[in-house]
Amino acid sequence: MQFVSTRGRSTTADFSEALIQGLAPDGGLYLPDRIPYVSPSLWKHATDFPEMSTKILHPWVSSLIHEETLRSLIRDALDFPVPLVKVGPAWVLELFHGPTLSFKDFGARMMSRWMNHFVQQEPLTILVATSGDTGSAVADGFCNLPNLRVAVLYPKGQVSPTQEKQLIVRRDGVRAYAVHGTFDDCQAMVKQLLASPEKLRLSAANSINIGRLLPQMLYYFWAFTQGQWESTHVCVPSGNLGNLTAGVLASLSGLPVTQFTAAHNLNDGFPRFLSGGEEPSADSIRTLSSAMDVGRPSNFERVKSLLTEDQIRALIRGYSCTDEVTLAAIRQVYEETGYIADPHTAVGLSAVRHMQDPVVVLSTAHPAKFSETIEDALGQRPEPVDRLDNLDQMPTDVKPLEPTSDALRHELERWD
Repeated sequence: MQFVSTRGRSTTADFSEALIQGLAPDGGLYLPDRIPYVSPSLWKHATDFPEMSTKILHPWVSSLIHEETLRSLIRDALDFPVPLVKVGPAWVLELFHGPTLSFKDFGARMMSRWMNHFVQQEPLTILVATSGDTGSAVADGFCNLPNLRVAVLYPKGQVSPTQEKQLIVRRDGVRAYAVHGTFDDCQAMVKQLLASPEKLRLSAANSINIGRLLPQMLYYFWAFTQGQWESTHVCVPSGNLGNLTAGVLASLSGLPVTQFTAAHNLNDGFPRFLSGGEEPSADSIRTLSSAMDVGRPSNFERVKSLLTEDQIRALIRGYSCTDEVTLAAIRQVYEETGYIADPHTAVGLSAVRHMQDPVVVLSTAHPAKFSETIEDALGQRPEPVDRLDNLDQMPTDVKPLEPTSDALRHELERWD
């Protein structure tokens, strides 16, 4: 299998080249030149998540990674549960049981193992822009791996206090930068350096990297495996559209998703596009569901390459809501079911509240990461989690950074 740019002006790349480059030479995002069909026999009756994942991913990388090696990498990376739970009329797929309590652990941990497998000589610097959970997942997944180091960029004051603590914990081979700007500024800095690295050897761990998206397809199949549905609707809390794009890839490879709902907060450019509006291009707006505060979603470019506009609007339903609706959804779900949803999952549950057919909502983060918001909604905090409570005792390391690619380049060139 070869990978091609969404902009069609680059030569093809194999998986290792697409993974390590991150961004195609023409500035586009990598997609496969074909999407392999996944037979239901590979997932419908699976009982082991890593084993199912090996069979689904192997066709994408079979020319470069032996199946047994892939199985070993997957078992090392994805060694945590992925439960499906009933919450009122909906099903919730809990994707937050990894080391950093976020669905980003799937892509980050698998990608780090792949990169470590391929990179054997000159050190590679991984850039990651984050509006919440991506940075800590990448920092945790990549730390202490030989020949890899990570620069994490996040918008100062625009992530939750717990998320920031996770981001700035001192880790070997990782540096955190608090950028005086928005997530879109952080993302633009990463893309500019990747497009013009000069002497730096760089890659990216955002969902612009195909290595992040492929592992995220896996839990869509696992939801169907556990639910034993012939088909169903899937609701995806959305920001940069990476999670949704992974779902579209799964759908195009044969998973019988009847429709997706892209559930957004006030950053509603994509829902407005789905309703016939212009392509999303607004500045981001701060909300309680901070990981979804994206005004210019990078993966929109991939969605447009995979589907026509008519197909996009037929396959994907848009939804957006305010912070007030998000808080109300947290309260309502808890009062009716006893389930505590983080603000991102609450946006998704709000989006599907009146649906009659079976629907799966992807739950993207543990509610304990947003204790302040949960307390505002419910008057009580969620049960504490040891790995979060211990953050206050851990050493930290963070540097302020102006929102320019030159400032970031200067920092990276000085990295010993």
